[in-house]
Amino acid sequence: MREVRTLPVVAAGAVELPSGILGYDEAVACDTTWGEHSHAFHELLWNERGASTAVVGSRVWTITPSLGLWMPAGTLHSGSAVAGTWFRAGFFGFHTTPSISDVPVTVEITPLLRLLLERLGEPGLPADSRATTEAMILDALEPSPRELLVQAPTSAFLRPVADALRQNPGDQRTLADWAAELGVSTRTVTRAFNAETGTSFARWVASVRAQHAVALLTRGWDVEAVAEQVGYRSASAFGAAFRRTTGLTPGAFRAR
Repeated sequence: MREVRTLPVVAAGAVELPSGILGYDEAVACDTTWGEHSHAFHELLWNERGASTAVVGSRVWTITPSLGLWMPAGTLHSGSAVAGTWFRAGFFGFHTTPSISDVPVTVEITPLLRLLLERLGEPGLPADSRATTEAMILDALEPSPRELLVQAPTSAFLRPVADALRQNPGDQRTLADWAAELGVSTRTVTRAFNAETGTSFARWVASVRAQHAVALLTRGWDVEAVAEQVGYRSASAFGAAFRRTTGLTPGAFRAR
């Protein structure tokens, strides 16, 4: 069973927040999809438990307890989360908070940032303490070079490759194998991937595998099982590839 939620498209700044930063959290009981929408305010998304995705155009981010996503006001996006995911959001006033980026960017949810965000939810927090906490949150917010992002190919030419690897990240077909199936040279496939995704075929595959691996790790799978599921012959090979792609170890995403 999947719940599909429809949300409005709202221009940046069209609605004012009653205070500087508002928090929201929800544990979804079933697989949930949010259709394309936008907010009047900036949004910081992260998870207390599990992994979810946010989609902007052809870019797909995975959101976890340690890697959040800053969504600037007015940005059209959609999303999804599997049953049991506990997601959190912080809403930042468009007119009171300068955006840390004009485009969506990953934000590392450090222990300090997490504690500050949680403090805003304390009942009866005095106004001066709230103002101080909000100022500290804004000071701690910054884009992170670490991200779980996949730029999906958009052409009909590469769609068979993208669909196959998204459905089965453990698919072992090489660049040469795909070129033969498509009836073109490896150079043609390489150029197409670089043009449409901004990266090589090998790096794109590694990113798809990393996203899928994170979803499994946050559900409690052990590293060896995840490595096999996403196409690596050993946990050590998987760990090395994962670190090259994300800058983090698989253990950073294990279910707590």
